[in-house]
Amino acid sequence: METPVIPPARTGEHLLPGGRRLGWAEWGPPDGTPVLLCPGAATSRHLGFGAEAVAELGIRLISLDRPGLGVSSPAPGRTFAGFAEDIRRLAEGRSLGRPAMVGNSQGAPFALACAASGVVGALAVVAGADEVAAPHFAEALPPELRRLVELVRTDPDAAEKVFAGFTPQAMWDMVMANSPAVDLAVYQEARFAAAYRAALDEAFAQGAEGYARDTVLAMGRWDIDLSAIDVPVDVWYGAEDFGHSPDQGRSLTSRIPGAVRHVVPGTGGAVLWTRAHLILRALVRHVRGDGLTD
Repeated sequence: METPVIPPARTGEHLLPGGRRLGWAEWGPPDGTPVLLCPGAATSRHLGFGAEAVAELGIRLISLDRPGLGVSSPAPGRTFAGFAEDIRRLAEGRSLGRPAMVGNSQGAPFALACAASGVVGALAVVAGADEVAAPHFAEALPPELRRLVELVRTDPDAAEKVFAGFTPQAMWDMVMANSPAVDLAVYQEARFAAAYRAALDEAFAQGAEGYARDTVLAMGRWDIDLSAIDVPVDVWYGAEDFGHSPDQGRSLTSRIPGAVRHVVPGTGGAVLWTRAHLILRALVRHVRGDGLTD
């Protein structure tokens, strides 16, 4: 297994127009190919991935705190489009051009919004939280998830208050209770568990409102024009992952022009960490066109 996590090499905050700040953390060479990471639910910029792959492939991996999480300033009522504009400003301010992006778990729809807005030059959706409120999933959802999706639809303010009651411990418990054994072997490894729990604690440092807003957006209907995406997109799911998407991204991939779906055997939702080299190699091939081969 690849080394799952190490501390970032550099951290900082980017000042956006209007005075809000976005927290970031970086791994790899400062002059490497920039790849943004839109992390999973309720985790902060400090939980990176693929340290060995980042070093070998010459990648500058930049993980981001979404608004209200970690050290990033809150943005009450924010939208997918607003997040994409934040990333546009970050890329311009830090001279990143049109970077590649990885959207993991709940970070996936935010990354897709960046692709639809033309902010990024290539995208990897990894164990992506799917649009569970889409009508074609109505009969496929477990009862509790169906109830929450319905609450988001009928009373998003009430749903946001429910999600604002979550804590780092509740998130940890939920992930541990709903992950297959192949993923628990990753998550419960001592170094990974320590890094994951620290990222949860940091993400909730300002309270749970940032996570709550993320979740209402992710569990509602997405106002993202997936058909407008005109950059390379790879969609990755572990074969043991049945929690992020009812059909393991099959319908999601079909809605994105030219997207390619990969189902990786021997792993589940932890595919970001267990197959980092495979994912990043494919991603930088899109943006660099440098003849990388498997």
